[in-house]
Amino acid sequence: MEHDISTPATSSLAFKALVAEVLATHQGHRVVPFDFEGRRYWLKQPERLEGAMKLLKHSPDQALQTEIRALQTLNEKHAPVPNVVLAGEGYFVIEDAGKTVSDWWHLSHQDGSVPFDKILTDSAAALAELHSLELAHGRPALRDIGWQGGAVKFIDFEANQRQKDMASQQRRDLLVYLHSLYRYLGPAHEPITRAMQAYREAGGEPTWQAARRKLAPWQWLRPLLKPFRSIGGRDLKPMYWVMWHFHNQG
Repeated sequence: MEHDISTPATSSLAFKALVAEVLATHQGHRVVPFDFEGRRYWLKQPERLEGAMKLLKHSPDQALQTEIRALQTLNEKHAPVPNVVLAGEGYFVIEDAGKTVSDWWHLSHQDGSVPFDKILTDSAAALAELHSLELAHGRPALRDIGWQGGAVKFIDFEANQRQKDMASQQRRDLLVYLHSLYRYLGPAHEPITRAMQAYREAGGEPTWQAARRKLAPWQWLRPLLKPFRSIGGRDLKPMYWVMWHFHNQG
């Protein structure tokens, strides 16, 4: 059964016909982009599992329907997420969220006009906005945050929005986000500190302080992690700098 949650353009017969065509020509493709009237959209279908993954993961069809319901709930709460414009059996369509922050980071090395500092502070403030709605993302890495013309949208939510301990989920969000900043930018403390300040000023101060308290008993690990700040793997190196950030920022 088709559910229309759309704008006048996306509720048109022409749009639905295009979606049907994309579905017919991309059966089994997890995510497919397409354009309609100068705007980009993304069609998402169930994940195709093979071999042992069929035993390890839940039903892809059920997971897709869960994702649709979660996105629709987030849309209703005016969370910074892409709008679901059409949904049916085995698929849904969302608006484009723009390039991800990680994509903008790579592009900024080729194009000096990319306002990457603003993109970072916008993304941090949007995370605080999400948290102010009593929501969490679950994994707000830079590759899961879109930015387009100043508008920030989060994609690929993993958090359980019905879990009672939302504060711990939001604290984890902040740590994942900060880890991702250091993972991509390295020890670029000035832009990262500005991003964290934007998060704190946008309402995230209590969560920032909670994350600082959570890590305080583990600061003894910082000297042990220090040798790995330059030679560790992509996941290990940022751990030192996350600890460093909370140790040095007041």
